[in-house]
Amino acid sequence: MTIIVDEVVISVEVTNQAAGGGNAPPTATESKQEIVAECVERVLDILREREER
Repeated sequence: MTIIVDEVVISVEVTNQAAGGGNAPPTATESKQEIVAECVERVLDILREREER
């Protein structure tokens, strides 16, 4: 079975440290891993929704 992804929407929420947007900033590696994990999860959600249709 072939899966074709023709739409990928990626959104990122950026906080402002100067405005009190969190405690200590995560390391670059942790931050990238979190973003990639969130993107993968959203793509899988989209695929599941399309499969249900």
